[in-house]
Amino acid sequence: MREYSTPGVVVPEAGNLTRDVVRHASQTPDRVLFSRPSAAPDAPGWEDITAAAFRDQVTAVAKGLIAAGVEAGDRVAILSRTRYEWTLLDYAIWFAGAITVPVYETCTAEEIAWILHDSGTRAIVVEGPEHADRVAGVRDGLTELRHVWSLSDDAIGGLARRGERVGDVVLQERRDAAGPDDLATLIYTSGTTGRPKGCMLTHGNFDAELTAATESLAELFDDDAATLLFLPLAHVLARVIQVGCVRKGVRLGHSSDVRALPADLRAFAPNFVLAVPRFFENVYNTASQQAAADGRGASFDKATQVAIAWSRARDQQRPRPVLEIQHRVFDRLVYRKLREALGGRCTFAVSGGAPLGERLAHFYRGVGISILEGYGLSETTGAVAVNRPDATKIGTVGQPVPGTTVRVADDGELSFSGPQVFAGYWGAPEATAQVLVDGWLRTGDVGEVDDEGFVRIGGRKKEILVTAGGKTVSPSLLEGRLRTHRLISQCLVVGDGQPYVAALITLDPDTTAAWAGRRGKGSLSLTELAHDPDLIAAVGQAVDQANKAVSKAESIRKFSVLATQWTEEDGQLTPNLKLKRNLVTSQCKDDIAALFAT
Repeated sequence: MREYSTPGVVVPEAGNLTRDVVRHASQTPDRVLFSRPSAAPDAPGWEDITAAAFRDQVTAVAKGLIAAGVEAGDRVAILSRTRYEWTLLDYAIWFAGAITVPVYETCTAEEIAWILHDSGTRAIVVEGPEHADRVAGVRDGLTELRHVWSLSDDAIGGLARRGERVGDVVLQERRDAAGPDDLATLIYTSGTTGRPKGCMLTHGNFDAELTAATESLAELFDDDAATLLFLPLAHVLARVIQVGCVRKGVRLGHSSDVRALPADLRAFAPNFVLAVPRFFENVYNTASQQAAADGRGASFDKATQVAIAWSRARDQQRPRPVLEIQHRVFDRLVYRKLREALGGRCTFAVSGGAPLGERLAHFYRGVGISILEGYGLSETTGAVAVNRPDATKIGTVGQPVPGTTVRVADDGELSFSGPQVFAGYWGAPEATAQVLVDGWLRTGDVGEVDDEGFVRIGGRKKEILVTAGGKTVSPSLLEGRLRTHRLISQCLVVGDGQPYVAALITLDPDTTAAWAGRRGKGSLSLTELAHDPDLIAAVGQAVDQANKAVSKAESIRKFSVLATQWTEEDGQLTPNLKLKRNLVTSQCKDDIAALFAT
């Protein structure tokens, strides 16, 4: 048994998350807390919202919720893409003394029905007609649900008008009712291993997490800071960044359309961004694909090698003069354009939700963007470990955040304790007892902690493969490296109980089509390309490169390229783009069997 602790932090002993809105409106009413896309067709761009204006909007909507019959402790759901109104509603729900239930906007009707039924949700705000239709289709079974409001039907304005007769005293009583031990939200797990479970997170959990996170990442939350949120706000990490920005007065924007994200990043110019590894993989692959299409593929590959080498050299000693010169040249030719793709002002990024991979982390640091990889779960209100600007070790998820202790069991499983650990699963005491033992959260992940407290994640305990020869293999390392290749979308490493390790690989349709076009194979379908010898050889090179990160016994010996896609829409990926391994393994059992056929 091994433990590592960090000094505690001071968190408020009373009140709730609404205090930040009131404090800013009182002390700095003209401070810009938000920028949102302008609704005026003749004035495109971003309009600013001050602290005083945000408080007024929040309180008006909160009064509307009270007028509609929402009681203290009631659950109110939000089913919408990431947008300003999401944050406005979140705080309005808290002002009304209620509990927010986030629902991923990509959830199916069946998933929505389960979350609303399990949580006993009394009201839900949806984004538009498509979401309203999904709720309407399952509403007969939702006996607790009283209201369905739609943003496209002016839910914000309607609630504000509805609450005009609710007095300030009533609202103040509601706002004061919730303390640190009261629930702020129910965040449902992704459901990779069964029905989603509602993580009960209190105002005190968030206060502890915010204090620890903003202390660890203080350089991100400076006076001129701004960030653009594009992760779903149903994701706990996005939610923590949201409330962290409100607490620290960081200007916050929202982007809900992936097609508009590049333009939004350039216009908003954040100084840091929050994303999952797939985002950073896509930025890299898009730049690589564009360079290849312009005949600069070899130059981009060299720039990649130099960025990685320069970053690695920074960890050891000062880079050699030749490497420094190469780095400066590529900074003007390549790296500057990549920074401009993120708005030109971004020097930090926070990554979570899945392993990033050392190669990609070194590449971005070499480009001039330090990715601070962290680790956490919905059950821990976000990060329990994170790399800090002044204490980073690439390949790890950083040290425990202040006030947190990590424990490594004899079998390698990681457990954490601290004030941000959740209160349990909603209505599921047996499931709670399985993961929460004497204040310690059993994560289900295996890993290790070095002498400086840096935590390294080895993968999910249940996903670790043991080959017929007894070799233990973590699929996530190989899968993460493979996904960074421009032709590859997803992969599944298999081999439990088998004589060797193998992989199923799916293709990225866009980059594969571009690859085919440059080779005179543009007329071939994705199915035909999956069997094309040249493409298989290119994927084989990616496999060989990934295998360099592991021993020979852990390396991928065989692989198969599939013409199908694993997507969130078809159910193989969670909303935060994690592979539902059990489901994919079941669906692809014949393909897997073929990899090990003699």
